[in-house]
Amino acid sequence: MATNPGLNVDWYPSELPTGTGIHQQTSVTVDNNAVKGTLYTPPGREPRDTTVIVVMHPRVDMSRHYLIPALVGAGHAVYAVAARDAGNDLRLVHEQTLLDLGAGLTWLHTLGFLRTVGLGNSGGGGLLTYYVQQSQKAPENRIARTPAGRPSFLDKATLPTLDALAYVAPHPGQGTLLSRCIDPSVTDEDDAFSVDPALDPFDGNNGYRPAPESSSYPPEFVDRYRAAQFDRIARIDARAREHIAEALAARRKVRAGDDTAADRRRAGTARLITVWRTDADLRAMDLSLDKSDRGYGSVYGPRPEVTNYGIVGFGRLATPDAWLSTWSAHSSNATIAKAGPDVTLPTLLIAYTADNCVFPSDFQAIADCIASTHKQIESVVADHYGNPVGPGEHRRDHAAGLINQWLENLAGRGV
Repeated sequence: MATNPGLNVDWYPSELPTGTGIHQQTSVTVDNNAVKGTLYTPPGREPRDTTVIVVMHPRVDMSRHYLIPALVGAGHAVYAVAARDAGNDLRLVHEQTLLDLGAGLTWLHTLGFLRTVGLGNSGGGGLLTYYVQQSQKAPENRIARTPAGRPSFLDKATLPTLDALAYVAPHPGQGTLLSRCIDPSVTDEDDAFSVDPALDPFDGNNGYRPAPESSSYPPEFVDRYRAAQFDRIARIDARAREHIAEALAARRKVRAGDDTAADRRRAGTARLITVWRTDADLRAMDLSLDKSDRGYGSVYGPRPEVTNYGIVGFGRLATPDAWLSTWSAHSSNATIAKAGPDVTLPTLLIAYTADNCVFPSDFQAIADCIASTHKQIESVVADHYGNPVGPGEHRRDHAAGLINQWLENLAGRGV
């Protein structure tokens, strides 16, 4: 297991280089949202001679990302953009997050940096890929409506382009990720403890073994389980669309003046979707599936049989709009499978080989999906947060060295 005392995406215990410039900027989106960004600049460097690396995650504030000190120390600026709903899955609509990134980049481009490079770490991978796809399209050809049917405003937004894109432990998109770890044995979406024994990933009859012994799920069970995961997501999609249709019907009545008090309440209130048990990826318990350097457990902890029934997990509470835009493998546009074939920028992909969130087949599918003909693939022996595995090693910024070397190679080619 990792021995680094670092705190997930926080750079502790590292420190910024002495003399690092820090500027906090608020930008305004086309839909009038305030976007907060933090720009770190290396001492003694002018923007015209400096690459700026843009890091953003749809759900997490990356302003203290663990790679920032090392990247600044290598002479690069780093701009961390905060999504409007960072830390709150409840209202996370990816199309709105693209507006946030576009507004931040519009300001950034006024500073005259030499080149602008995206850094897609973890869930930032799907977000940056979706952004690149949409930014390269003429406004009228962008996705005009969210999966819930609301205007996206992407056709009215300024979306400055990036010059290159680096991925670090990227996952394939929030919806695709959830499709791997959602528990399909739930039989009643209103009952957290409902279980179909034939699909229960924590039933010894299905191959489960508690840590430290690896589980061993038969191939037939794995196939049924994965199909059932997609079936459960489709059922939640149907519930989300029913809630949306109900609200729209109420609004039509209000506009027509043929409404009741109940209609007025339904028209102005978003229904919430609770998604029970979303920490049940079979690969977290069965180390023979997608073999890697990882240990037993998920990104949330070493005992998925406990965390799966707890309050943590992806997409546990969401509006219908957020579910369809972000968490549904069927409906979300923010997946590398959908957007990656349009990414032709020079691309660096770095895998963490002990990752309990992004597994080898996930990473390979992402690398295969990106259409760039200038692709470099690297790996680091570390967990999902860059923490090295094994005794004696505490640094977790090794990926920064790979990024720096890649950027130097790009500069040498005149990119």
